[in-house]
Amino acid sequence: MLICIPQVLSKAQVAACRARMEAVNWIDGKVTAGEQSAAVKQNSQLPENSPLATEIGHLILDTLAQTPQFISAALPAKIFPPLFNRYEHGGHFGLHVDNAIRHVPGTIVRIRTDLSCTLFFSEPEEYEGGELIIEDNYGAQAVKLAAGDLVLYPSTSLHRVESVTVGARICSFFWLQSMVRDDGERTLLYDLDQNIQSLAVTLGLNHPQVLQLSGHYHNLIRRWAEV
Repeated sequence: MLICIPQVLSKAQVAACRARMEAVNWIDGKVTAGEQSAAVKQNSQLPENSPLATEIGHLILDTLAQTPQFISAALPAKIFPPLFNRYEHGGHFGLHVDNAIRHVPGTIVRIRTDLSCTLFFSEPEEYEGGELIIEDNYGAQAVKLAAGDLVLYPSTSLHRVESVTVGARICSFFWLQSMVRDDGERTLLYDLDQNIQSLAVTLGLNHPQVLQLSGHYHNLIRRWAEV
């Protein structure tokens, strides 16, 4: 399941973050890549222990915790602290799959990467190229969203970032472990939840059909969730 979530951050929040990003040093992006990924990766990143990366990462996670569509689609159990990358001057990231397990630096926490997230900080017209290409059962999908928007997709997907030939593509990227490991089960739950929310608007929260479907939803959560 590939989900695009608009306006996770406002334009004002994006602009404030971008201004601060321009004032700090970036490092080689290979520092967070596995052996296979490092061979096809050409970009720069904010250092993981950078105070700015930590601060903006907290802003992203605090906002997502209050974003119903994200919670419904991801059912997050653990979230890796957001990282930040920059592609320019031909920078790209060749076809790869994300590491299955991520260790949170400075802790004993390990996260199974069920879902990958990219939050855009550059507007599409600011750069040429830089599409995130995600391969799934329906073929390759190109993603290039407005600043402040987020795309959520299975970490099992092969994906790449096309070469940025003009301008700079700045994004945050991170992974999460879902309470529901299986993507097919998450997709069913997301579709069911979205339909329940829609029916609740038209019929009311206490309508018998809404209550019955809500019961089915929570019983499926009980059956499939790992907490």
